[in-house]
Amino acid sequence: MAAVLIRAGIVVTFDSDHHLHRPGGIHIQDGQIVQVAPIGAFEGSNLQTLDLSDRLVMPGLVNAHTHTPMVLFRGLAEGQSLLTHEGWYNAIRLWELYLKPEMVPPAVAVSCAEMIRTGTTCFADQYFHMDRIVPVVEKSGLRAALAFGIVEMGDTEASARALTETEAFLQQLRGHTRLKGWVGPHAFFADNRPETIRAELELADRFETGLHIHLSTHGEEDKICQEQYGRSAVQQMKSMGILKRRLIAAHCLTVPPEDLPTLAEAPFTAVIVPSSFTRSGAVAPPLRAMLTAGVNTAIGTDNVANNNSYDLFRDMRLLGKVMSFLEHKPGAIPARQIVEMATLGGARALGLEKQIGSLEPGKRADLIALDLSEIGWAPSAAQDIYTALVYSVSGMHVRDMMVDGQWLLRAGQFTTLDYATACAELEAAFAALRGRRAKGEQAAE
Repeated sequence: MAAVLIRAGIVVTFDSDHHLHRPGGIHIQDGQIVQVAPIGAFEGSNLQTLDLSDRLVMPGLVNAHTHTPMVLFRGLAEGQSLLTHEGWYNAIRLWELYLKPEMVPPAVAVSCAEMIRTGTTCFADQYFHMDRIVPVVEKSGLRAALAFGIVEMGDTEASARALTETEAFLQQLRGHTRLKGWVGPHAFFADNRPETIRAELELADRFETGLHIHLSTHGEEDKICQEQYGRSAVQQMKSMGILKRRLIAAHCLTVPPEDLPTLAEAPFTAVIVPSSFTRSGAVAPPLRAMLTAGVNTAIGTDNVANNNSYDLFRDMRLLGKVMSFLEHKPGAIPARQIVEMATLGGARALGLEKQIGSLEPGKRADLIALDLSEIGWAPSAAQDIYTALVYSVSGMHVRDMMVDGQWLLRAGQFTTLDYATACAELEAAFAALRGRRAKGEQAAE
């Protein structure tokens, strides 16, 4: 796309002044936003114009924590909490023992397509088999921070092998324009030993990247660190220099309140996953205390094994309702703040806030367009836009989406992926996986 003017019914910018333009225009050239303004500012322009006057255009959503291959396990974790070691091992890890690498690409394709269809333009992934994940994400056109998952579980040979593979993976993605390689320790202390953690930190430093972890799902790390070091997990992370690195931590349900100021001082993001903690019957994260302390927060879907959806609009709605219920206060987390967590909050988490997360001159053209003729918007004069985005609409209102100025979804149709084919291939992959487990045919390491 060389140069185009998008004419939108509403433009939600998320710039520093939270401008809303009704109607508004967005001038895009070579994948970069040149100007965002009321449509009258473009009067007399000879730019090629795309009429989206029946759309609300906003920054694309950032899914700050997921595991794209795990759509292969969707529905297998019903009745299990994946936030406990026992639940995760029985519902997921036992299936992964039979997973063959060739089963991964169709799962990733389905995951990417579902994110595209529901408004996610950028995501943070954590898994192994990255050699099978990267080509699919490249084809999808999405922006992503891909973390090579390092699961140790007492197997030092496995962790050594994973560290070697992580290094090669990080080297492969160096200089990529849309994809960034990250280091993905499954969980500090509860899974990764100090020696492994130090090696992971060295890799993060050498490749100037971040670490994507799970933290405080049920207090196991704090228990281990209190027993071994006499301090909380956060304080032990600080003592080891972990908090000097960019860190995105999924869940953060049981972080001690006294540790929140420490996290607020670090390049740290707590990724809140509403569907995960509610469906797992776990405690809710101390989100209000995190925001008060100044901790950066974002939203993710986690795997969709028991979520079971990539629709971040659903998770925004769930988060708002749960927090009001727990706080006994309507609007306990303002709707605009929730949308910001799913846009700028995620961009900050990945160190991309100067490139994405808002619609401003100089940023990349990562945006989505929602159908204003669909249900949920009326009466438009009475309903706050951010409230509508959180509580009235869903990702299925998204009709168009672009990343770097390239359309990935146009008028509800995929332009980069074949969703029907990917679903058929995923069905075949699951049938093969189920057959292997029934026969006891574990995959070779």
